[in-house]
Amino acid sequence: MAYTMQPPDELMAGTFLPGMRHLVSLRLRAKGLSQSRISSLLGVTQASVSLYLSADPRKAYGQLSRLSVTQEEADRDAVLLADALERSPVDGVRTLSGIWSALLGSGSACAEHRRLYPSLAGCEFCLQAYGGKRGAVAEAISEVGEAVSMLESSPEFVSIMPEVSVNLACAAGDATSPREIVAIPGRIVKVKDRAKAMLPPEAGASAHMSRILLLARSRMPRQRACINLRYDPRLGALLARSGLRTLTLGRHSSRPAEDATVEALERKLRADPRPFDALVDEGGSGIEPNVYLFGAGAREVAKTAVKLAEGYSAA
Repeated sequence: MAYTMQPPDELMAGTFLPGMRHLVSLRLRAKGLSQSRISSLLGVTQASVSLYLSADPRKAYGQLSRLSVTQEEADRDAVLLADALERSPVDGVRTLSGIWSALLGSGSACAEHRRLYPSLAGCEFCLQAYGGKRGAVAEAISEVGEAVSMLESSPEFVSIMPEVSVNLACAAGDATSPREIVAIPGRIVKVKDRAKAMLPPEAGASAHMSRILLLARSRMPRQRACINLRYDPRLGALLARSGLRTLTLGRHSSRPAEDATVEALERKLRADPRPFDALVDEGGSGIEPNVYLFGAGAREVAKTAVKLAEGYSAA
């Protein structure tokens, strides 16, 4: 089936704007504004505002997550929009346009746009047309693509792939948010004894890997990429011989709606200031042991991973 006239603006009207109106309504109400005043600022009916205020905000977060917008980013943007709308309608439009353009320029909306319109699989228009970091995002996408090719061409790499599969994340420029971290949607999986990426790399594709990488970058800003691998005593011995600086997380358990590895790393970084090249997550109840390798770029971590896999297979 052929599609025509498929601008990303449809995502603004159908997904982004309803979610943001919901969160901005809550923010303005918390500041003491009446429903009548909020409806005037948002340009919607008072009945719509009443529905926003009575609805669970998780609905809005769910809508925005389809565009790779995290809850933290959504709350930040809602604060900016609420303040701008109180200043003037023009400031509101200007702020909304800036937020949307930055989101498009980061590539965060690409996955949802392509899901709706598969014929746009090769489209990179938004990366080229919007946002000051579009060049950095495009470079990171290209870099991750090359790194994935290295993994896919290695016959040994599958030997160190965990059951949860692999992902490789790379920061675009001086990335500070998940929407500026490029990774593989659907991860890298085992297919006929070889590694295979499910989809091409995209910005905002992995919340978990993004959080791990951003935490590491808060300590070591030159580390731009990371990859997760299986962990067992055999791989631990290889890491010890490799000379890589290792940071180890103790065993921990997972709870619903929680990223236990991220929380464990946050606690570890507060207690241990040493830099590291590899993070060993010993896992626990509901969590498979993994090791995360870090490096200055996607190609570097892929090269290190292949080298470890060759040593692991030969041992």
